[in-house]
Amino acid sequence: MRTDEPSIQDRLFPDMTCFGCGPANDKGLRLKSYPGGDAVVATFLPWPEHDNGVGFLNGGIISTLLDCHSAAAVMHEADGRGWGPLPGAALAYVTAGLEVRYLRPAPLQQPVTLRAVVVSATEPEITAAVELVWDDKVRATATALWKRWRPRS
Repeated sequence: MRTDEPSIQDRLFPDMTCFGCGPANDKGLRLKSYPGGDAVVATFLPWPEHDNGVGFLNGGIISTLLDCHSAAAVMHEADGRGWGPLPGAALAYVTAGLEVRYLRPAPLQQPVTLRAVVVSATEPEITAAVELVWDDKVRATATALWKRWRPRS
């Protein structure tokens, strides 16, 4: 992972205000994802406010991280294929489904790693597999389905 270059989010949608990954949201999570070989990777340090009530990372925050990190993988893939946003669309693709599985607790005060790979890609839809890892153990996984954003009038 080369963090000396702009993140996928900073490069492809610098003005996005998404809570999870928007560079333009000062109160958001501001996830930064980077190409890393055969996957897109990120490191995220949870905040004390992300507590699930018993000292672990909240499941809603985990789900947001998985969704937004899959977005980076999908947008990176789409950009590489020349599938940019259509006229009237802020993004090339939008989340159409996210199937999350929580496998183990994730820490609240230590960095977690996110890894996403595109498992299928056609112009109408892209599917990514994403995982959250800590201490070399997968803590949560998701399959994310993204559909082409086709603005309707």
